[in-house]
Amino acid sequence: MPRRRPDRRKGSDFPPLPGPRRVEVGADGFDYEVRPIPGSRAVKNYRCPGCDHEIHSGTAHVVVWPVDQGEPGLGERRHWHTACWANRANRGPTRKWS
Repeated sequence: MPRRRPDRRKGSDFPPLPGPRRVEVGADGFDYEVRPIPGSRAVKNYRCPGCDHEIHSGTAHVVVWPVDQGEPGLGERRHWHTACWANRANRGPTRKWS
């Protein structure tokens, strides 16, 4: 019998997110789950909330969501440039989280 990946959401039509799971504490005191997305898995364009520039398909980046939200839905996940996420404490996001 095939084993399920532990990050696979039961009953979800979404594939599991790639990369190792890690939790980081933000400057706001909330916990965020952060997953790296390799360039080979980045197939869409996204807008980075840190710099408000586009993350082009094929560009490695991170996807982030608040831990208290439970399993991520499409509305809670945010795609950030890796450098923007790492330097988020130096400047606030240009867009509101919600």
